[in-house]
Amino acid sequence: MFEKITQKVQDALRTIAGKATITEKNIEDAVEAIKMALLEADVNIRVVRRFVNSTIEEAKGERVLRSVEPGQQFIKIVHDKLVSFLGDQKQDLHLKGPDAISVILMMGLQGSGKTTTAAKLALRLKKEGRKILLVAADLVRPAAVEQLSVLGEKIGVPVYKESGATDPVRVYQGALAWAKKNLINTIIVDTTGRLQIDEAMMAELKRLRDVAQPDELLLVADAMTGQSAVDIAKAFDEQIGLSGVILTKFDSDTRGGAALSLKTITGKPLKFVGVGEKPEDLEPFYPDRMASRILGMGDVVSLVEKAQQVVSQEEAARLQKKMEKEEFTLQDWLDQIRSVKKMGSLKSMLELLPGMAGQINEEDLNTAELKIEEAIICSMTKQERANYLIIGPSRRARIARGSGTSVAEVARLLKKFEKMRTMMKKMAKMSKNPQAAQSLLSRLGGRG
Repeated sequence: MFEKITQKVQDALRTIAGKATITEKNIEDAVEAIKMALLEADVNIRVVRRFVNSTIEEAKGERVLRSVEPGQQFIKIVHDKLVSFLGDQKQDLHLKGPDAISVILMMGLQGSGKTTTAAKLALRLKKEGRKILLVAADLVRPAAVEQLSVLGEKIGVPVYKESGATDPVRVYQGALAWAKKNLINTIIVDTTGRLQIDEAMMAELKRLRDVAQPDELLLVADAMTGQSAVDIAKAFDEQIGLSGVILTKFDSDTRGGAALSLKTITGKPLKFVGVGEKPEDLEPFYPDRMASRILGMGDVVSLVEKAQQVVSQEEAARLQKKMEKEEFTLQDWLDQIRSVKKMGSLKSMLELLPGMAGQINEEDLNTAELKIEEAIICSMTKQERANYLIIGPSRRARIARGSGTSVAEVARLLKKFEKMRTMMKKMAKMSKNPQAAQSLLSRLGGRG
């Protein structure tokens, strides 16, 4: 994500970073390059002007020009300005305690991913221990009710719907009564959407808002529409009032204009971002982490958090011991390959490492190799996975046939595995943090 702006901003900073002395001309040139990057990224012109003026004013002060490391001071200023425009700090949902019912209204135009995002948010809150009810109150879009029903069943969350309903307010009132009887503490309402903003939609949302008195009014918008998403957010806020925004397709947004403009133009925080199609692919938005990624500083905290979601501390410690004793098996490797899949694409993980953002092309990552390795190991017996040394020529031929690969590919995998075991033993002994070593190094070690 943000590939275009990331590459250009890093190029601009590279000209000034590490210099023992910098001049006002150096600063002006760097800021001009960043300004062009922001404009090309479809960032709102008001936001760009404010960024340029405040950055130049602060960077030309004595604190930078006479600093021991002026280049680093300048980069810090740019980082802090980006954080400010992205929203300063992570904004949580403001929900009532578990003994009261909280209401969330999900709003957005058709095609924004509103219904899918409602289900994703339901799953996230369910994992946090809340009892959720999804409410099918989008009675305009064909199949919206059925779509939410399917999604609710998939994530194990009940969906309230009324056959033949025409009034979303009546549906909400029925859902509220059901929630009280079934000890639900969080209601997520999928509201009416349209292809564009119109009076009928706004009037319906106002009625629903006034009756429900929601704790959160969240707009779901498509990040890839850039400034259109910001304009839509502004219109919804002026007429309905928003508490926050969720941007979908954030992982596909190479420009970043919406995220960088939203807070400044609307005053409303970006609370979550959609980063994929799976129900789990909804993440809180951290302005400071995103600013670091744009500047090429990486986001190791998010990478570790992703690893912790798929590997427990006990599992990490167990694998640590196996690495130290050279007991790491092909079955363990297969488990690691599958863990990589749960964490997301290799590209999305590598972008979280310092210096990698904007430097990775999808074609440079041989993701197909992971599939081949998985197929080869799956074609082995339990005994072969436990002890790779017993895999002689005849076994290799059988494994190759079973996996649809060649004997040479099987041999290559075994050789790679042997080298990796040696490397893991060294890394395990060097590391003072078993969980970090396992979560980060063993996964990235799975790449060829």
